[in-house]
Amino acid sequence: MTTDTRLRLTILGGYLGSGKTTWLRHQLHAGSFGPRVHVIVNEAAETPVDDALLVGAQGLTLLAGGCCCCAGRGDLVKALRQLCDARSRQASDAARLDRIVLETSGLADPAAIVDAVQSDPVLINHIVIEETIVAVDALHALAQLATEPLGRRQIGAADRLVLTKIDACDLAALGTLRATLARLNAHATLSAAVLGDTVPLPSLPADAQAADLPALAQEDARGPITPTHLAVPPDLDWSAFTLWLSALLHARGDDLVRVKGVLRTPAGRLLLQTVRKVVQSPEILPDQGESRSDNSIVFIGRGYQPEDLGRSMRRFLSPTRP
Repeated sequence: MTTDTRLRLTILGGYLGSGKTTWLRHQLHAGSFGPRVHVIVNEAAETPVDDALLVGAQGLTLLAGGCCCCAGRGDLVKALRQLCDARSRQASDAARLDRIVLETSGLADPAAIVDAVQSDPVLINHIVIEETIVAVDALHALAQLATEPLGRRQIGAADRLVLTKIDACDLAALGTLRATLARLNAHATLSAAVLGDTVPLPSLPADAQAADLPALAQEDARGPITPTHLAVPPDLDWSAFTLWLSALLHARGDDLVRVKGVLRTPAGRLLLQTVRKVVQSPEILPDQGESRSDNSIVFIGRGYQPEDLGRSMRRFLSPTRP
């Protein structure tokens, strides 16, 4: 019997704000993917943020400015081919790359990425897709599945579902979500995590019923979700900015699906994240010198003009505003 020596690929997907990066950071720190792993981070925004959070990875490739399942597909294939070529040139098995973990954009369809790898005549001979993992936000997944066709496609493509933020979700809602996920994808295994750390799944209530999801078209009639990047001034008035962001989320939180940014504050490099109207607890990041992600925020949503966000922020933060 021959052993398959092809490079292993793990695809990590999940909707915007589902906790993919937090989960991946913990898994890398715990060594869950082994010692010789290369991480590819795909972000839809031209100016990325997630790469600043994974600086501890042994090797890291950033693909920004387009989802690798569609607009960025060519860049993904090129990056994977380069890693395969580099691995082939390694004379020592001990130094040879064992695994690639691809963290997809929250707007990516994992099934399309599987197709990109398996239909490429070079990659199919050098890479085997071992697992597709999809992170599921326990707080927001039911609302997303009721309105977002992409969210359902992501669930359906998973080999493993990781329920995140279960500590903030009541048991009845969690039971409904688990029953709904089982209906959408009966073969996927299920686990849970809090802040990236694996935790036991609570017992499923005996009366848990799947949510009655409405029929959806393949594409959302409200238009595509797109990223908008804003650079914030280094002398940012933090109090005024906090008020502006709170007012923005209150008014447009259903349209702004995700906000993520890294800001330099007197307390250090602050990771700012929101999912719809929920602002996650800020996190102070290690200061490892200047990064192009510093003092930049990516807003991901629909139903507004991108230039309006910048105009609103500048007007609100202006010292001369009424």
